[in-house]
Formats: sequence, structure tokens, C-alpha cells
Amino acid sequence: MTPLAVLAVGEAMVELSASDEAGLWHLGYAGDTLNTAWYLRRLLPADQAIGYLTRLGQGGFSRRLNDFIFDAGIVTDHVSTDPVREVGLYAIDLSAGERSFTYWRGQSAARGLADDLEALARAFGQAGLIYLSGITAAILPPEGRDNLAAALTAARAKGARVVFDTNIRARLWPDQATLRAQITRFAGLADLVLPSLDEETAHFGDATPQDCIARYLAAGAGQVVVKNGGGPVQYAGAEGEGCVAGLRRIQPVDTTAAGDSFNAGYLAARLTGQDIATAIRAGHAVAQRVISARGALVEI
Repeated sequence: MTPLAVLAVGEAMVELSASDEAGLWHLGYAGDTLNTAWYLRRLLPADQAIGYLTRLGQGGFSRRLNDFIFDAGIVTDHVSTDPVREVGLYAIDLSAGERSFTYWRGQSAARGLADDLEALARAFGQAGLIYLSGITAAILPPEGRDNLAAALTAARAKGARVVFDTNIRARLWPDQATLRAQITRFAGLADLVLPSLDEETAHFGDATPQDCIARYLAAGAGQVVVKNGGGPVQYAGAEGEGCVAGLRRIQPVDTTAAGDSFNAGYLAARLTGQDIATAIRAGHAVAQRVISARGALVEI
């Protein structure tokens, strides 16, 4: 199988977004970790392979989604097939550039992406960096989360790096206690955590980026970079600490994938040898281009 610079892990979905013509909708494909993989493929040199691990069904939408991932230049070796379940669906509603979502994902095939611990271990053994999110963890049953945590721990012991975007979606969790416990658990398994301050404030009560950083470092994270809605970005951990301020702010057309694209810009810069502050500026620049257009995936 292909050695991978990055293996992103999560749920890929069918996306419906409003078109410019009233009453019509545009059909696309997206998902938080898929978005980041898609942007990484556009930002990194061709010799740095990007892979995606998910589970799809056997129907037409699943086949077209798998083709979409492959045609984007993303390695699909670790996309498995569910004999019963199909892909999830979501629709985006926009108001003044801010988005809200309606989901149909209760029976998504991706809920079984971590059922096979041996398959996870094989996939993770091909990757230099494994990228996942709070949504990845949230859609899994408890046994799947245990498998995922075990596979990440084993991969790190063999030298892989783990990056975790907390990406908190409360509706995917059974209760706040489980949400907080599992987000903290997976953050503690990561070399880099990429939280968003507004979500951390809402669900963990962090008053400042420093509070968020301290909490995740205490949980075992190696480095924390706190996204702040276009405001100053603070970071701290094993690779140093600091703050990047003075980032230009714009009025968004659509904030879908703002954080996912920031992550891609940041990781691409780091994977090509840039320092943390430069990577933060790169991530911000990519996110600004993305929020200037509609939809999760925007040509940059």
C-alpha cells in the first residue's frame, strides 16, 4: 500500500448547499476531515501522499463519493465498504454568512470505520501523520472509540504523529459528560490539538485561549494551537509558545470549512518546514479564501 504523509480519518458525506438559482440545491461531497484532506492535497507537493480512511456503502452515492475522493488525488486504499449502511447527508442553510446544518446521518456507514482494529493498525502503519476530529470520535460506538484510541496509541509508539481537531458537535454526543470525557481523551493522545475557542468556551467553560491550552496540555497533548475566529491565535506546548496577532479579518460569504481549511494550511506549512507562526498565517490565509465563497470545498 502507498506510504502516506497524512491519513485523515472520519466521515465523508453528501452535501446539499443552496445554489444561486432560487429553489435549487447543489449536490457535493464533504465532511470535516475530508475537507482538510482535500485542501492538503492542493497545498502539498505531489510526492507527499494524502489518504482518507472512512467507510462507505455499496449504493450509487457511495460509489460516486469514493470516485470523488480518488479523483481529488486522495488515496482510497483505506476506504472500506459496508454491506448494509450508506453514506450520510447534510444540508447547509446560510444567514449573513453563518451556516446552520440539517443532518441525515443516523445510519451512516462511517459509524463502522473503526470496527476492525487490525485494519486500523494496518492503515495507521502507512501514515506519518494521522488526522482526526471530535466528529470522528463522536460518530463511533463506544467499542469503535476504544479501537480508535488503541490504534492511535500503537501508531504513536511506532513514530506516527497524531493531530486532533476537537470540532465539537454537541448533537452527536449522548450527553455533555461523555462529550467532555471523550474530547479530552482523544486530545490526550495527540501530538497537536487544534481547538476553536468559541466551542471550548461553550462546552468546557474556557474564558481565554490560555485556559484552553492549559487544559489540553494537562490532558497529555503535545502542542495546542487555539483558533479564534480570525482573531489572535495563541499556541503553546513542546514546540514553543506565542501569539500571532494582526490577522486580517473579512466579512464571510460562507464560513463552512473555515476551521478545516485553516488546519490544512497550517499542516501543509509545517510539513514543508515552516515554523508555527508562519504556519498559523498560512492557515489563516487559506481559510480567508475559503470563506469568501460558498460551500465546503473551494478551489484555492
